[in-house]
Amino acid sequence: MTLHGARERRVRTGGVELCVAELGDPARPTVVLVHGYPDSKEVWSEVAGRLAERFHVVLYDVRGHGGSTAPRPLRGGFTLEKLTDDFLAVVDAVSPDRPVHLVGHDWGSVQGWEFTTAGRTEGRIASFTSMSGPSLDHFGHWIKERVSRPTPRGVGQLLGQGARSWYVYLLHTPVLPELAWRGPLGRRWPKVLRRLEKVPTGDYPTPSLPTDAAHGAWLYRDNIRPRLRRPRADAYAHAPVQLVVPLGDAFLSERLYDGLESWAPRLVRRALPAKHWVPRTRPDLLAAWITEFATATEGGRPTPGDGRPATEGGRPTTEDGRPTTGVRGPYAERFGGQLVLVTGAGSGIGRATALAFAGAGARVVAVDRDPESAARTAELSRDAGAPEAWAETADVSDEQAMERLAAKVAVEYGVVDVLVNNAGVGLSGSFLDTTVEDWRKVLDVNLWGVIHGCRLFGKQMAERGQGGHIVNTASAAAYLPSKALPAYSTSKAAVLMLSECLRAELAGRGIGVSAICPGFVNTSITSTARFAGVDAEETEEEERRRKKTARLYGLRNYPPEKVAEAVLRAVARNEAVVPVTAEARGGRFLSRFAPGVVRALARAEPPS
Repeated sequence: MTLHGARERRVRTGGVELCVAELGDPARPTVVLVHGYPDSKEVWSEVAGRLAERFHVVLYDVRGHGGSTAPRPLRGGFTLEKLTDDFLAVVDAVSPDRPVHLVGHDWGSVQGWEFTTAGRTEGRIASFTSMSGPSLDHFGHWIKERVSRPTPRGVGQLLGQGARSWYVYLLHTPVLPELAWRGPLGRRWPKVLRRLEKVPTGDYPTPSLPTDAAHGAWLYRDNIRPRLRRPRADAYAHAPVQLVVPLGDAFLSERLYDGLESWAPRLVRRALPAKHWVPRTRPDLLAAWITEFATATEGGRPTPGDGRPATEGGRPTTEDGRPTTGVRGPYAERFGGQLVLVTGAGSGIGRATALAFAGAGARVVAVDRDPESAARTAELSRDAGAPEAWAETADVSDEQAMERLAAKVAVEYGVVDVLVNNAGVGLSGSFLDTTVEDWRKVLDVNLWGVIHGCRLFGKQMAERGQGGHIVNTASAAAYLPSKALPAYSTSKAAVLMLSECLRAELAGRGIGVSAICPGFVNTSITSTARFAGVDAEETEEEERRRKKTARLYGLRNYPPEKVAEAVLRAVARNEAVVPVTAEARGGRFLSRFAPGVVRALARAEPPS
């Protein structure tokens, strides 16, 4: 596989010749991408292409990999000290006058931690983004702390990581790893990545894989045992660090990074629901995070989520000086940089949800049938901390409009990570007073709007193969029958059941589905609700009922922001059904354990 448009050069250092590729304008800030095991620089091709629009991007094959030559002898030729020599030779060649932004994956990250904590590299690294690879020094101290002061939790963490590290023991055996990689394992590795890691098919990995993997075994043999036995006591990061943690990593536990702030004071944590090979499976999100982190560092602004004060009065601001909450909320690690689409985002729960995700650093697509309301939500989302936010106009009940929206979003913004089907309308009135047209309007928006969103965006998530989450706004009315809300309750009950069915179907694809069931929430839906049985001429009567309903909801005064908090929590915890408000939770309990009480309440006359 070739890096399209790349310029190649050779850099000689320490008895080896490194193959270096460059993309983008050399006058721009330099980002250096370091690959892991058993990869070559081409593992970064998708990320590099995206970064080249904003940066001077440099990739090199680690010694003994890809187009770089191997040391002779192999034993002792892959120590972290020699790998640091290689890194310095590369950055001196490609960016002699400016520090570089370093990015590492797997063993590239292990190396990156060495580069970022070694005294002789200070001043040459502007920032470091680490993914799926710990510092061996930090790892050594992590082990010693749990061995010297054992606790049940600590012992469990040691045993858990020990089980995940099974391959490390095998790589220390003589000859066998080389025979496996040059034989059956090397031939089957692409299929293994596709099956277990959901890596997209194509011309990755490269034909050099068997040799790269055989040589790379010495990365483990030359470094693991010496560093874990005698970890450095001064392994402190001298540059801002962005830690990306794939939550589904089969090889590294999240607990490995506990206490990392003591080694990297300027630390930003990111988490994403993905497996180990994120440079191949989530290049869009990684490129967005790397760009945001490097740009903030270049501009001298606080890096996202680092907790340092920003500009006047310590209030965080955007690049053009507008106040912002930044990405310092409790879910910044989980949602920062992810793409979230919210329908019905022009007001109420939809707008509050969009702003909550924006406050966690997500990129937001605000969809509403009112273009001005959607644009306002997008603007507020940028103020709230979203690195990017866009407004889109669509009627969720219009199948063709939703198809156009889904196609546009995929092309211009990417595949959605979180979909919030929130758009809805209210209708009150008895069943016998509800016309066919009334039913059609309610079901078109409340049910078909959700179906369109799940079908179109859920399909994109499934085809990407890297999971995601769908949130459908139902209602406590979904499980609380009422003689006053037959059409509305039916539509929301259908949404609830659809959510449960989809949750079962999509679980195997790593896609979560949550149904949010609010009770009485103070939003504008009360001012736009319709009342069955009221003739068109009886506008005063309908307006009177709207005002009365709005007054009741206002007295309850449960803000939409609390529903938004429940939405983020539901996605983070992958919750199935989430009643919001005390009456919603109480009604859910009664519907399950005292249905007779619920049926009796349903017969009560609503206030007129």
